[in-house]
Amino acid sequence: MRLSTSLIALLPLLLTACARDSATYYVDKGSNQHTLSVRRQQDYFWNDNVRVILVATRMPDCQRQIPLGEMLVDEVDLEVFAQPENHWSLRNGNQVWQVETQNCALIGEGGPVTGDKVGTFKVDAKNKLVFEEAAPAAAPAN
Repeated sequence: MRLSTSLIALLPLLLTACARDSATYYVDKGSNQHTLSVRRQQDYFWNDNVRVILVATRMPDCQRQIPLGEMLVDEVDLEVFAQPENHWSLRNGNQVWQVETQNCALIGEGGPVTGDKVGTFKVDAKNKLVFEEAAPAAAPAN
């Protein structure tokens, strides 16, 4: 009986090694009504993969979870590209997802990336998922 009590006491320590976090890109700065959020979830500490889920939100019209599959726990690296009319391209390596936030839906997988890069969801040096905004495009020279 004493051994099982010790194992139960150690269980939270095992779970703390699991990655379970999220980061958000605020489409409309200063408002949480239109966002793209990415969640990564590692179910077991011995698994090198995490489930990656995009949460597309444009309140009050829609909010939807869109599974993007599995990625290596420390290699979540999703570039985000903005297109007109609430369309987005997300790219991880050779994999591309086309998403729209008019109805918060996945509208395609594969194909070319279109739009202007707005930033990247990535794992930082502290092993936390963050959104890093892209540098502003340089103004054309006159």
